[in-house]
Amino acid sequence: MELKAIILAAGEGKRMKSRIPKVLHKVCGQTMLGHVLDAANASNVQESIVVVGHEADTVKKSLPQKVKTVLQPQQLGTGHAVMMAYDYIENHGTILVLYGDGPLITEKTLNQLIEYHNKGNYKATVLTTELENPYGYGRIVRDSNGQLDKIVEEKDTNDNQKQINEINSGIYCFSAESLKSALPQLKNDNKQKEYYLTDVLTIIKEKGEEVGLYKIKEYQDIMAVNSREQLAEVEAIMRSRINQYHMLQGATIINPQNTYIEKSVKIGMDTIIYPGAMLEGNTVIGEDCIIGANSKVNNSSIGNSVEIQSSTIIDSVVDDFSTIGPYAYLRPNSKIGKHVKIGDFVEVKNSTIGDNSKASHLAYIGDAEVGKNVNIGCGVVFVNYNGKEKNKTVIEDNAFIGSNSNLVAPVTVKEAGYVACGSTITKEVPKEGLAIARAKQKNIDGWVKRKGHNKE
Repeated sequence: MELKAIILAAGEGKRMKSRIPKVLHKVCGQTMLGHVLDAANASNVQESIVVVGHEADTVKKSLPQKVKTVLQPQQLGTGHAVMMAYDYIENHGTILVLYGDGPLITEKTLNQLIEYHNKGNYKATVLTTELENPYGYGRIVRDSNGQLDKIVEEKDTNDNQKQINEINSGIYCFSAESLKSALPQLKNDNKQKEYYLTDVLTIIKEKGEEVGLYKIKEYQDIMAVNSREQLAEVEAIMRSRINQYHMLQGATIINPQNTYIEKSVKIGMDTIIYPGAMLEGNTVIGEDCIIGANSKVNNSSIGNSVEIQSSTIIDSVVDDFSTIGPYAYLRPNSKIGKHVKIGDFVEVKNSTIGDNSKASHLAYIGDAEVGKNVNIGCGVVFVNYNGKEKNKTVIEDNAFIGSNSNLVAPVTVKEAGYVACGSTITKEVPKEGLAIARAKQKNIDGWVKRKGHNKE
């Protein structure tokens, strides 16, 4: 069976009050449209066609190359939007109709909808749910046999129909042949002069073909976003789902309501996540880690048994048994080895630090290659920028860099080299040698009294 998805993503979303197309607003780090595409792909959709309109080029640029797009130049209703994809509808197979502003739809729900549609041999199936407050949604009116009689939009409901809690989600599963046959018959003889996809259901029923209704309990799956308030509501639900998933996989999240983890993140067993942590992008956290309060890890790989305390790590790698922070900052392309200590207020950028090395506090390590068992003292600065270009510093194994030293790149400290504290190093330090680069101390007796600095 060929399965295609038509995803409606042409609307402007005026209530969002944004220059960003509505479907490109993000939920847990991914665009709403991206979430919908993920759910479709997970349901074995062979081809997705996205109907674009408002800021069409911007929406297109956000999509993977394999995703087809069609333009809806004027937004004339849901039926009109699907018409734009007419040339992609074959005379066989199944068509899913989804919405780019409905990021909570899940693989599970789509698979159940498709299975129900196929088993019932329906020509169309409507995904429905019940809401305590159905205001604003089209109501599902069932006949005496419990099948679809009609869908009545909110503005057209009578007093009895307003009491119906079962609503139309707007998500459909169609026989491709039936949908292709019905679309040319749509008319816009209504006040809005729009073409409604619900009219396709009427056309199919009038041909004597059956339309199914598949009702789900998980009403959150069909939630759409039309305002910033709704965006926040959907974000909270998505965040809760993600956190629950990781807890089921063996991670401990101390306060799920105050922890932000994006869908693409992977976390190993027995890792503990403290409140305020933010794990973003393609981050992988190993087993038995501690991610301390208010830490941020973005697009980074963290090994096993790593402890991160109130620090920021971006586009970097931290190997097993290392400790980071508190208040450390690993900038892009930092590679930290095993059993390394990066202490408080240490900044690392575009550098490799070998196993068992440490920079315990207040250091800047930029554009460097640091070997194993190296000690970097407090206040050390790797002076990597000369005003025009960046240069590299190399510190070989077992070296010791004393506090408040400046290493002016390009420079090398050879194996077991020792830099005395307070030195400014501009030349190579030899193997097992001591480098002292500071003025000799000179004491001037009686200077304070002569200058009058000891006034009572």
